Amino acid sequence: MTDRRAGRLLPWTSPEGKPCYLVGDGTGYVSRLADEIEDVHLAMADDLLAHAAGLLAERRVTSAELHYLALRLTECLRDVKRVAESRGARLPCERELTGEEVGDVAAHFGRGGVRQGVVGHVRQRGGRDVR
Repeated sequence: MTDRRAGRLLPWTSPEGKPCYLVGDGTGYVSRLADEIEDVHLAMADDLLAHAAGLLAERRVTSAELHYLALRLTECLRDVKRVAESRGARLPCERELTGEEVGDVAAHFGRGGVRQGVVGHVRQRGGRDVR
């Protein structure tokens, strides 16, 4: 679990490529700017996924086009992963899944959708699961 005292992971890095964090109550200018940038990252990922689906549906795609698409998808995946890490770290608390809950997840996603050896977590708010 991420140490909450470390601050909020921001959706950008330093010029040296190091992560940037914000310590505060989440209501200031930089926090609002980070929210807006996260929203832009997610919207761009949606747009790129739609473009990728269209491009991959075509029969005549060059290797250069596929290479460029792979580069852009990699960038978007990195950005969306950072948003998920930042938002996940700000959830109130977490607990490990019980054996029954792991079975429920496996049934929902199918055995192929659950990676063995990965311990899942359920986020809770006020004692109730967030689903």
